[in-house]
Amino acid sequence: MSQDGPRSIDEHTSEDGGDVSTRPLMNRRLDGLGTTIFAEMSALATATGAINLGQGFPDTDGPEEIREAAVRALREGKGNQYPPGPGIPELRTAVTEHQQRFYGLAFDPDTEVLVTAGATEAIAATMLSLLEPGDEVIAFEPYYDSYAACIQMAGATRVPLTLHAPAFRPDLDALRDAVTDRTRLLLLNSPHNPTGMVLTQEELRAIAELAVERDLIVVTDEVYEHLVFEGEHTPLISLPGMRDRTVSISSAGKTFSFTGWKVGWITASPRLVSAVRSAKQYLTYVSSGPFQYAVAEALALPDHYFTAFREDMRAKRDLLAAGLADVGFTVFKPAGTYFVTADIRPLGESDGFAFCRALPERCGVVAIPNAVFYDHREAGAPFVRFAFCKKPEVLEAAVTRLARLR
Repeated sequence: MSQDGPRSIDEHTSEDGGDVSTRPLMNRRLDGLGTTIFAEMSALATATGAINLGQGFPDTDGPEEIREAAVRALREGKGNQYPPGPGIPELRTAVTEHQQRFYGLAFDPDTEVLVTAGATEAIAATMLSLLEPGDEVIAFEPYYDSYAACIQMAGATRVPLTLHAPAFRPDLDALRDAVTDRTRLLLLNSPHNPTGMVLTQEELRAIAELAVERDLIVVTDEVYEHLVFEGEHTPLISLPGMRDRTVSISSAGKTFSFTGWKVGWITASPRLVSAVRSAKQYLTYVSSGPFQYAVAEALALPDHYFTAFREDMRAKRDLLAAGLADVGFTVFKPAGTYFVTADIRPLGESDGFAFCRALPERCGVVAIPNAVFYDHREAGAPFVRFAFCKKPEVLEAAVTRLARLR
């Protein structure tokens, strides 16, 4: 470092100290991405000792028998070396049995399942493998931040379809109007993060009909499939005409409360799986070896596990939603996921970013500004997201702290 301080990222020097280029160092496809809001807010939580209701991870581990299954795999040497590229056979078979058990869908574990490093890698590999520069991708706005990043890194253009409060339902006419000759795929998320909206049968049918009519690929992020409190989850891939044009994505992290294991998967037709695998193999190649064996056992857990898991999260949703309403927020009760969106305007606030950055010091609680999930930032400006996948006593403590906002 010189006495003048560190050089900017755009300055490059040779070994003898001479400038060699003023060309920007970072690929322009990464412009605007920066550090995720989750890293920023989690750092604030650590610095202030605040209760972190921002990032979506549970504060308790999942089933003990599944954790022990991972330990057993480690001790038995299963997965300690590179597992097969598509994923271990036991997990691929377990994924197909899960799809048959819950949705009546039949998949070939050898050609129609691909194991990934969580759903995030599945989305990235899918975007990188299926998109060309100039292609358009329609996604519901607000959307999980990795969607924007993955579309951008693939060189494609995202076309947001804004979901509006209070119901956050998609405008199907606007969706149809958004499709152009450049539209390559639809990127859907149901149950929807951050709003908690769950697509209805009517909406799913309309989307499927549009995809068939306009020859679109549809990528569905279904990681909250077992966290539906109102309505039901129906995979789009199960609808007429969608079997060969849908990439269905899910993962173990949300359903089994082991988010650090990063075990995800796609189910799709052989040609789509083969395409996504072409990109995936050059990202992580393989991952999560011993955890794949544990997740294979998790997917076979009895029905009462999935029911109890959902009902536990429903109770936590109701606890936090009621507490936020008592504080004075307008609360949009989610039909799925483990996030609650709240409107800060009744508290005399309008800027979600400023509100969330001040909240740890004001109340000792961390939330996420929904505007970070929008291209049209003004549409999400007054909304903030709280995660309720925490112990009841933690949620109660957070509500008590937030009461200072009254």
